[in-house]
Amino acid sequence: MNMNTQTTVNEKNSGYRYRPVLYFAMAYLFTWIFWIPAIFLKGGTATVLMLLGLISPAVVSTVFILVSGSPALKKDLKVKMIGLYKVKWGNVALSIGVFALIVVCSILLSLAFGQSLDQFSFTEDFSFTGVGVASAFLTLIVASALEEVGWKGYCEDSIGNYMNWFWESVIFGAIWSFWHFPLIFIEGTYQAGLMVNPLFVVNFFVSAIPMGFIITWVYLASDRSILACIIFHLFVNFMQEKIAMTPETKCVETIVVFIVTVILVLVKKDMFFETRHVGRILEEYDILNREE
Repeated sequence: MNMNTQTTVNEKNSGYRYRPVLYFAMAYLFTWIFWIPAIFLKGGTATVLMLLGLISPAVVSTVFILVSGSPALKKDLKVKMIGLYKVKWGNVALSIGVFALIVVCSILLSLAFGQSLDQFSFTEDFSFTGVGVASAFLTLIVASALEEVGWKGYCEDSIGNYMNWFWESVIFGAIWSFWHFPLIFIEGTYQAGLMVNPLFVVNFFVSAIPMGFIITWVYLASDRSILACIIFHLFVNFMQEKIAMTPETKCVETIVVFIVTVILVLVKKDMFFETRHVGRILEEYDILNREE
């Protein structure tokens, strides 16, 4: 039996067929219909539109699951959201340590390009302006949580159900990266601040692809826990915002992240290249339920 046939059979057995193309179309549509008008508006109206766009992937993901007619898919989301026992805290700590090391190495390497050791300090403000420090930190928390509920609640599994996690990471990283595109035109966003140099903009979008591999590792190593990904995502966002790295150093950081990603894939070859899960994500979940 070939892989396509096996996938079809397993999908029939699990009672649900993932629809990644439709999901991405809806996630993009319901994000960009809010973000594009925000380009031309200012103040509170633009802020509300940005927030509505930010929560759209999570809403689309939740709707997809609720109307799926699949009890396994619904329970899977619940367990991924609140199943603290799934979180491998040691791996979460390791992933945070790895990213902290990436930041340190990036700053040290940037010294060769004329950057300063002063980057080993915290910035006074956040890159997105006008909301205050407390509100900005709350925004980071909410953004990290909502993005991961959307992308890990449905998205990554919907791709991974049809291929190994290596190619899933490539595809997800590229789509997740481009999802941010309208933000470079919205005044006050981190992405808009990069417009001073086209290289900084390109670097932002390119860097998301190797980062997709790292967060996939965090996700899988904690048995597909959304909470583990939220914690890691929050730490990454905080470091990118509060450590005083220059845009030039963040270009160096992308190279370091790429090197770390190559090492990670080589060390975790079975995780990224196995195909045992293809067409069987929900089937395996049903098996676990039957065994309990």
